[in-house]
Amino acid sequence: MQPKPTLEDTLALMRDLRARCDWDAAQTHESLRPYLIEEAYEVDDAIRAGDDAKLREELGDLLLQVLFHSVVAEERGAFTMYDVAQGFIAKMRGRHPHLYGDGVKQSWEEMKAKRRESIVDGLPVDLPALHRAFRLQDRAAGVGFDWPDVEGPIQKVEEELQEVRDELVAGPSSERLEEEMGDLLFAVVNLSRKAGVHPALALDKANVKFARRFGLVESIAKKRGLEVGKASLEQLDEIWDEVKARERLG
Repeated sequence: MQPKPTLEDTLALMRDLRARCDWDAAQTHESLRPYLIEEAYEVDDAIRAGDDAKLREELGDLLLQVLFHSVVAEERGAFTMYDVAQGFIAKMRGRHPHLYGDGVKQSWEEMKAKRRESIVDGLPVDLPALHRAFRLQDRAAGVGFDWPDVEGPIQKVEEELQEVRDELVAGPSSERLEEEMGDLLFAVVNLSRKAGVHPALALDKANVKFARRFGLVESIAKKRGLEVGKASLEQLDEIWDEVKARERLG
């Protein structure tokens, strides 16, 4: 029976590729950046699809990026994969003092807040805006800047929606309207967070649902001899309601 490969085997393979493959040898931390981001999105796609075979494959590709950066850093004398592992173990133990020590259980955000000078410290500037808003609010909550329940965020959403309405009535002012729209979106994100729903995941599911439903609208319209781009709103809305009714019936 062939022994199962270990993480040490993957590290040895990565070192060998750096030594003998021209493309691998030419890569740097900077040149690998786009691939790391791409692989993370491909893992996310596999999770969304519920495809275990694809998830296993994509996790391997993501592991490649971790190994790649670790070996490049090792060659520079900066740190090794073992240092990465040591840092990981120390961090996980530190996050769970009630499991690996005599500490009391507390939220990770509360623990990290004590070591930050600002809630923006260490938060990547290139995070997708929706997730960045969520993380900013989560960190603010970690230092006590938070409503006790969802009622405050609900009222804030209603307040920001009214300000958007007022701006639309006042007349065109793209800069001011953009600001008010941003405030409204930020308030909705905060409501989602307080309700225990990640807004990025919720919006992703809404996108999938809309694309599925509108695809059915297009299909039904075509069967009825309607051209979507020329059909009236009333005609399309009628088909839309029909699609929703079909979904409710299963």
